[in-house]
Amino acid sequence: MNQLTPIQRAEIVKLHFENGSSIVKTQRAYKRLYPRETRLSHTTIRNLVKKFMTTGSCATSWQPRRPRSRRSNENIAAVQADVRENPNTSYRRRALQLGLSATTLRRILKDHLHLFPYKVQITQRLLPQDKPRRLAYAHFVENMLHGDGEFWFKIIMSDEAHFTLNGTVNKQNCRFWADENPCEIFEEPLHDQKVTVWCGVSAKKIIGPYFFENEAGKAVTINGARYRAMLRDFVFPEMTENGMADFWFQQDGATAHTTRDSMTLLRTMFDRRVISKNGDFDWPPRSPDLTPPDFFLWGYLKSKVYIDKPQTIPQLKANIHREISLITTETLENVMQNARKRALFCIKHKGGHLLDIIFKT
Repeated sequence: MNQLTPIQRAEIVKLHFENGSSIVKTQRAYKRLYPRETRLSHTTIRNLVKKFMTTGSCATSWQPRRPRSRRSNENIAAVQADVRENPNTSYRRRALQLGLSATTLRRILKDHLHLFPYKVQITQRLLPQDKPRRLAYAHFVENMLHGDGEFWFKIIMSDEAHFTLNGTVNKQNCRFWADENPCEIFEEPLHDQKVTVWCGVSAKKIIGPYFFENEAGKAVTINGARYRAMLRDFVFPEMTENGMADFWFQQDGATAHTTRDSMTLLRTMFDRRVISKNGDFDWPPRSPDLTPPDFFLWGYLKSKVYIDKPQTIPQLKANIHREISLITTETLENVMQNARKRALFCIKHKGGHLLDIIFKT
């Protein structure tokens, strides 16, 4: 309709009334007048007649258009100055503040200023007193490596984690495509069933999993007595069977780990080879980035054990056993080499966050 001239518009309305308001006759009459023009559609004729009957005119209505924002030098300079002053402002807010379209702003940022939208990385908060302890640990393990080139192949690094039966449900990833809302909900129990599992990671093998549970198979809180029972009845026999009697042992500073009785037992099992709070060498608190269970094992397992959606605690435990058994010695050696690399990065950053790991520089 926009391609018709004002004379053609008037002619169509005139022909419509001359032919008794018949759409077909109007089309034929128009074709005789303009044989080279495209055939008029029913909609075009009706809209023109309706417009004439409503407004008394069949001319095109002029509608002001929003002026297009352009990538001028002035706009580029304005965006550059705004980003320098407020780097955290969102696309939408920045576009509104500068009077630019979102598309223009995005092209200026990427094509002209060559900027990228980096995400903030979330990591464990370090207290001022943590950095010297992290640095001391990193220097200690590096010195041990100089004295014994096989040090990283003779250390067990341990931790516990909770695995809930339902895992976690991210509603942002749950979508139902249908012609109407299916009203699906996910029922989450107030206290989800879980298992509490301990593992010790070494380059040779993973000792574990060991589940802290009562006789009924229900998860229980880890206390000193239960922790010592695990060390005596599970960890030490596993080490003896696998020829790991001369290994070092690392643990974090959880109360059950560092009670007087627990430390006495550990010193008996690992003669001057305990890295722990109150141990032969101090383990720095708030340092999950330095220990393989935290930076590798737990995340790896949680990405695997829920794939087949276990429905019972025995199924969940079986999945944990299965996935641990599938981790190869080659993978474990690489993990322990990574632990050594992280210690070097810790030295590089004077006990601070491992920026080389966080941002993969």
